[in-house]
Amino acid sequence: MPELPEVETVVRTLRPRLEGQVISGVRLERADILLPVGTDLAGHLVNRTICAITRRAKRIIVRLDDEGCFYFHLGMTGQLTLDPPAAPRRVHTHLTLDIGRGRELELRFRDPRRFGGIWWLGQSGDANANLGPEPLTLRAVELGRRLAGTKRAVKAALLDQRLIAGLGNIYVDESLFAARIHPLARADRLSDAQIGRLNRAIKQVLRKAIEHRGSTLRDYMDAEGKSGGFQNRHQVYDRAAKPCVACDAPITRIVIGGRSTHFCRRCQKKR
Repeated sequence: MPELPEVETVVRTLRPRLEGQVISGVRLERADILLPVGTDLAGHLVNRTICAITRRAKRIIVRLDDEGCFYFHLGMTGQLTLDPPAAPRRVHTHLTLDIGRGRELELRFRDPRRFGGIWWLGQSGDANANLGPEPLTLRAVELGRRLAGTKRAVKAALLDQRLIAGLGNIYVDESLFAARIHPLARADRLSDAQIGRLNRAIKQVLRKAIEHRGSTLRDYMDAEGKSGGFQNRHQVYDRAAKPCVACDAPITRIVIGGRSTHFCRRCQKKR
C-alpha cells in the first residue's frame, strides 16, 4: 500500500504540471470509486482551475478555484499518472480528467483492487477528518502522550491513522528497527528514551524514503510512471530470514494485527 513517502512523491510529480491548469473533461468509468454516492463529479470539476495539490497523511488533496476540494486515496493498488491523450489506456483505469483547454494531458486514476477512490469534500469538507498529526512534524512529547493512551503493541498503535497519520507497514517496521524497539512492546510502557529514539527514527526513515521516491514492491509508481528506489534500502521489511544489516542475525517475520511484521530479535529485544 502506498504510504506517506509514496504519496508525497506522487504529489511532488503532480504539482508542477497541474497547478494552474483547467479541468476540461471528466470520464468516470466506475461510480463505486466515488464518494459520496451520486456526486456529480463532472458538474463540480469541468472548467474549474486546479489551485493547489497537497498531501495530508495518505490523501492527495486537490483544491479548486471556487474553493471546492476533493482527494484521492490510492488504497493498495491505486495509481495516479499523467499521460498524453494518445497513450494506451491501461485496464482498471476508472477515472480520467482532461487537463488544459485543449486537453493536452490526462490525469488517470487506476486501481485494480479498488480499495482506493475519490472523495468529494465540496467547499466545506474537512480533509483532516479522522486523522492524527503528521509524523514529520510530530514532537516527541506528543508522540509519547498518544502512545501512552493505548495498551496495544507499538506496531499496531503506529498503524492507527487516528493516532498518527501517514505511517504504514513498511515504514513502521523500518522505524522500529532504527529505534531498536520490539514491535510487540506495549505502546504505553515505552520509556522516554525509547519515545525520543522512535520519534527521531520515524522522521529519518520517512525523509530518506522521500529522497529515494518511495518504495516500489509491486504496483506503486509516481505520476510520471517511475518506480521508487527505497525498497533497495530496506533494513528489515520484506527481508525475512535474511541477515540483519547490523548483527547478521536472521530477520524474523511475525503477524501483528493481521499485518506482516519484520524485525531483528537481537537488535530489537523485548523487555
